Amino acid sequence: MLNENGDNQYYLRTRRSLTEPGKPFVTDVAVVGDRIAAIGGISDREARERIDCTGKILAPGFIDVHSHSDELWLALPRCDGKIAQGVTTEIGGNCGTSVAPLYGASALEGVERSAKHTGVDVAWRSLDEFFTLVERNRTVLNVATLVGLGTTRSAVAGDSERKLDRDELAAQAALVRQSCEQGALGVSSGLIYPPSSYADLDELVTMAGAARDAGAPMYASHVRDEGDGLVAAISEALEVGRRAEVGVQCSHHKASGKRNWGKVHQTLAMIDRARSSGSIAHCDVYPYVASWTELATILPADVRFGGREAALERLRDPGSATAVALALGLQQAGEWHDIMVTEVATENNAELAGMRMDEIAARWNLPPPIAAIRLLVEEELEVGAVFFKMCEEDVAAVLSADFCCVGSDASIRALQGPTARGVPHPRTFGTFPRIIGRFVRERGTLDLPEAVRRMTSLPADIFGLRARGTIAAGNYADLVIFDEQTIRDRGTYEKPYAFPAGLDHVLVNGRTVLRDGKFTNELPGRVLRNGGR
Repeated sequence: MLNENGDNQYYLRTRRSLTEPGKPFVTDVAVVGDRIAAIGGISDREARERIDCTGKILAPGFIDVHSHSDELWLALPRCDGKIAQGVTTEIGGNCGTSVAPLYGASALEGVERSAKHTGVDVAWRSLDEFFTLVERNRTVLNVATLVGLGTTRSAVAGDSERKLDRDELAAQAALVRQSCEQGALGVSSGLIYPPSSYADLDELVTMAGAARDAGAPMYASHVRDEGDGLVAAISEALEVGRRAEVGVQCSHHKASGKRNWGKVHQTLAMIDRARSSGSIAHCDVYPYVASWTELATILPADVRFGGREAALERLRDPGSATAVALALGLQQAGEWHDIMVTEVATENNAELAGMRMDEIAARWNLPPPIAAIRLLVEEELEVGAVFFKMCEEDVAAVLSADFCCVGSDASIRALQGPTARGVPHPRTFGTFPRIIGRFVRERGTLDLPEAVRRMTSLPADIFGLRARGTIAAGNYADLVIFDEQTIRDRGTYEKPYAFPAGLDHVLVNGRTVLRDGKFTNELPGRVLRNGGR
């Protein structure tokens, strides 16, 4: 099945194939160039290359709707940790932070601070400039992004916690429209992180409306509270969608803290009611019981007013630090063992990665609140941490909702090199295989076709990714081949650096990027501006 240009083409012979939507059935698939040319009724006699998938599942490539790779697409174009788990498309720019637009010192500083560890030169300012760099540099998987409302707020008001005036709102809205016109899929908020957290409902509605006016009607939110205030936070996100007339994506939906376990049933019902009333609303989830974010999120909100330097000044002041320690002692009482440090900025405390906060406190012979403040000061707030505050029954409940898709909430990492820093969350390497291994095969939360839908066609539909997410003639050949009996994640919280088992081959735009579990070093990925328009 050659075409006149002699494009790369494959004949995939399989005894079990999953061409979602629908149930598994036996067929053969032909790929010519970057597209699926035919399904069934084909001959392999003229095929340039054959992949025998006998006994395996052939599925659309997985779509990671909640990624934090961003500038790492430039640092690690082979995207090892995502390709190894079958991800063929990533959506970045989540939780209010995006790789552009970088206007103003505050917005630029945030990306530069993140990029310094991998040597990326932050030479772009607009989203179009960044996308052009990715296209020039090339990457193995397809990439798309949201525009972060923390990033755009920084551009117009720095780290200020105050309400924006009319001119600032207009300037921020202009940046949102510009970024969406340059290819962003919509906007995101991270309402526990400064400065995104300083936005009120009216500001969020205005920015979501600006995205809608630019043809990108999507609002993805790390909601304002995932613990005691979860119900009100989901209500706020749904209200943004209703008032701005945009779709809502509730990011990494969860209930944090034992006293809040079970609340997801109430919040899932809220999302379902909004959908029944005509709203477009979805959520995503990662299949683990621990979150992963900045240790600085434990600080009282007012400590971080004015930005990073102002926060550090308060923590260095003995009187202020004592007051913060007292607050932390009450807030985190009995829960310090549930916090595991994953990485720090300097080598001075590198050996602490993988340790719990109560263990660090014991090593330093300090009360845990004082130890946490010391660590944050020494590392200038750049401390990552895993928080063990969820239960698997809630994870299964969220995953059971038919409007829930899957996002890793992780950036790309490799087993070696500059991205192999600290002790990252195991979701970095295992999210998508774990959905099948744990929640299909072991728990029976979903059947296989439905699990595949949540990782492929559903996210493609939600985010408007054209001709992706299903196996159909004429669609792009983003494909993954795995053994449904052996696919599983292998990383742990203590030893996360492990690629999953049971995943054999990955194709992106018709090119094999993983063959028999080994990287081919092909870089066929594309920038999906506005979902591929």
